[in-house]
Amino acid sequence: MTKTMPKVDVVTVGVGWTGGIVAAESAKAGLKVVGLERGAKRGTEDFMNVHDEYRYAIRYELMQNLSKETVTFRNNRKQRALPMRQLGSFLLGEGLGGSGTHWNGQTYRFLPYDFEMKTMTEKKYGKDKLGSDYLIQNWGMTYDELEPYFDKYEKTAGISGEDKNPFWGKRSSEYPTPPMKKTPLLQKFEKAADKLGYHPYMVPSANLSEAYKNPDGEQINACQYCGFCERFGCEYGAKASPEVTVIPTAKKTGNYEVRCNSNVIEVLTKGGKATGVKYIDTISGEEFIQPADVVVLTSFMMNNAKLLMVSNIGEMYDPATGKGTLGRNYCYQIMPGATGFFDEQFNTFMGAGALGMCIDDFNGDSFDHSDLDFIHGANIALMQLGNRPIGNNPVPSDTPTWGAEFKKQSIMNYTRSLSLGGQGASIPHKENFLTLDSTYKDAYGQPLLQLNYDFTKQDIALHKFISDKSAGILKEMGAKKVEARAPIDHYNIVPYQSTHNTGGTVMSLTPEEGVVNKYLQHWDCENLFAVGAGSFSNNSGYNPTATVGALAYRCAEGVIKYSKKGGSLV
Repeated sequence: MTKTMPKVDVVTVGVGWTGGIVAAESAKAGLKVVGLERGAKRGTEDFMNVHDEYRYAIRYELMQNLSKETVTFRNNRKQRALPMRQLGSFLLGEGLGGSGTHWNGQTYRFLPYDFEMKTMTEKKYGKDKLGSDYLIQNWGMTYDELEPYFDKYEKTAGISGEDKNPFWGKRSSEYPTPPMKKTPLLQKFEKAADKLGYHPYMVPSANLSEAYKNPDGEQINACQYCGFCERFGCEYGAKASPEVTVIPTAKKTGNYEVRCNSNVIEVLTKGGKATGVKYIDTISGEEFIQPADVVVLTSFMMNNAKLLMVSNIGEMYDPATGKGTLGRNYCYQIMPGATGFFDEQFNTFMGAGALGMCIDDFNGDSFDHSDLDFIHGANIALMQLGNRPIGNNPVPSDTPTWGAEFKKQSIMNYTRSLSLGGQGASIPHKENFLTLDSTYKDAYGQPLLQLNYDFTKQDIALHKFISDKSAGILKEMGAKKVEARAPIDHYNIVPYQSTHNTGGTVMSLTPEEGVVNKYLQHWDCENLFAVGAGSFSNNSGYNPTATVGALAYRCAEGVIKYSKKGGSLV
């Protein structure tokens, strides 16, 4: 029997960065908020144990249980989509804090070009630069409009960085904390990049360079450079994450309740408005209804899209006709780069999730694309993440895959190889989209989300260009042997590449172009909001978290405004 809970002002579906930000701001404004998180409760105290690489980095302790819910995948509509049985290409987080618990902490703002790509590209290169199969559109917000929210997010998270990049948008204030340590390895990259005429700067980091108290009074500690960031929670409380920042802030108001092990399976509607959500207690199997005046979808972008689809809210995208917006503009990222093998040794086993130096000379439209068959580019970085022994085994490509020579090269190159990586921007294509699978269901009886995706000509050309540029920097750094990453052809669900999935519930200026408006308010359901990387109409050459955080603050502002006066906010 379904139990109906007392009505609240706001219910959020997912308690990570977006859910935590919306909850904190709404609760501070006096609204009663419930956060529903399908994973378990966890926090800094849960990570005060031995650094277990096998448990967390290989067996994915903090990730989604695929025996209960996964996605199906195919490259194109002619193929049969099959379930993803192991976490491969991307890692879907689960539990209090979401992916904000186990992220690396690289915290870039998207470029002004990202928000107005259609207008800027057409103005400089004409309307037919890529062709009509690419679904390029403006976001509906400019960088300048979003800048105050970027600033607020960075101050909440205490981001460590330096304003030395000539290509990004103007900032209203300096980073809250100074950049991380510039190690000998990073100095080597900086020297080579300077000599080549590039503009190196320290990667903006949520692994803090010094202890910091944010404007809400939450304490974030200084990074210990242990190298266990990505796929791990931080036992020092030194990585800005929702559990040490916005969630405690929300709880202090007395207006916020978190319910873990609560999996939302449907957004309930009546008369064109949301009335609440239906969820299942994943421990007891009991079913509940949580009524609310405002519903905010704040889970991972794939789940936001799926919830709208199974709840029949909005028109699903049809690639055959081009009609519909829900599921459209799915974008991923490509991972070009190169590896250099050196005679000298480096302390590659030490580091942090966002310890690095990078350049944006080939990102966005910071270079001329007139004679190139792609647009945008990639941030190119040398990251000193802390190479853990199980997951890192760099050897030259001509090394045998077993035997004495393999062992020799493995031992030799573990501390004598460096890789430069580019995060290649992804441009939406009409055949890359999300929909519901017609065959497979999850443990709760709902259809699985289906991913239809393959690399495009744009991706292939950009990958080669950035890999070649990365190889050039490594040569300047003095590598005795340099190997650019192999060209890409078709996307495969394995191995791991990036969790930077975007699109599906894009933000837009008009209902015909997207799912939500520039307050992240649903075009067809005024008291329903959906915020996250799904809001992006294209992916950038950066990590998405800072832009997700900025949009969450924008969404929270919309929720508060709506709670006061109702109606469409645009």
